[in-house]
Amino acid sequence: MSYIGKTPTVGNFIKLDAITTSATNSYTLQHNSVNFSPESANHMMVSLNGVIQAPNTSYSVSGSTITFLPSSGTLSSSDSIDFILIMGNILDVGVATTVTDSAITKGKLNLISDSSSAGLTVKGDGSSENGTIQLNCSQNSHGVKISSPAHSSGQSYELILPTGNVTADKVLKVASVSGSGTTGIGQLSFGDAGGVNTPSFSARLSSSLTLNDVTATNIIFQTEFFDVGSCYNNSTGVFTVPSGEDGKYCISTTCEFSDPNGNVSDLHLLMVSTIGGSTNSDQIARAESTSNGTTFTRASLSYTTIISLSAGDTINIRAYIDTNNSSSMTLKNGARNSVFSAFKVIE
Repeated sequence: MSYIGKTPTVGNFIKLDAITTSATNSYTLQHNSVNFSPESANHMMVSLNGVIQAPNTSYSVSGSTITFLPSSGTLSSSDSIDFILIMGNILDVGVATTVTDSAITKGKLNLISDSSSAGLTVKGDGSSENGTIQLNCSQNSHGVKISSPAHSSGQSYELILPTGNVTADKVLKVASVSGSGTTGIGQLSFGDAGGVNTPSFSARLSSSLTLNDVTATNIIFQTEFFDVGSCYNNSTGVFTVPSGEDGKYCISTTCEFSDPNGNVSDLHLLMVSTIGGSTNSDQIARAESTSNGTTFTRASLSYTTIISLSAGDTINIRAYIDTNNSSSMTLKNGARNSVFSAFKVIE
């Protein structure tokens, strides 16, 4: 008989518990005080009064009950069942190289990985089908598959599952790679899907702001639409990059100016930035009257940029009137009149 794997050198031999005879021919078979059911009478060696009994001739088995069939009649207390030994070939997994259904249970598997080989290898068919593992549903009516890349890709990489705790709303990403090419080893971790646009904020001017001539006025956008990461101070009008949030940021502002007297001729928006400890005040937008000196009553200035910032860097917005012949110039408030916002760019 052929075997899968190493040929067995031992059988599943079991000596059953001793039985005390009485005026009956039927007895319960037990092993360690638990009822035991042999596969058949042919799997047993039974000694009665020093004589080995013939299975199905001298005794029969039904479940865990053995019944003696002596020609002399019923056993008595003077008879002795010397021993009952189970000789079953339980470790045989089938005929030739065919494994019968359910012959190998999960308790029989002993898959051990070593430095040269995996504990389990699922092979392709040698033609067009890749090695595949299928995970079935509870009713085994359908399942999902995990397959190897195609042979043409030449891939032999390894992916190591994350070392940290499972975290909700995260995805698996390759955190680091040892080696390179088709045999690289990737350490997976839990991360956000492509990064997130946070920290982020948006705030508006909630009350109009009177501007003075030839003066750079700090604009405090008092009412926040949102502030994810507590990065904006609506008391000072300053956006600050939080700790650990270095990266590229999109900065945007829109400011609407008004002078009912129509005396405004030159407006400036300034972005004041403190980056790496150095403070700069840069003109980011300007509205200027025509060359014939015509002034205007209203102007809307907007600006958007993307800059690299580090933790602790700050941004705030200022307005500057270069030429104004009245004291009624204001920065208008409203839902979208004057707004300041920023968010981290996904890289």
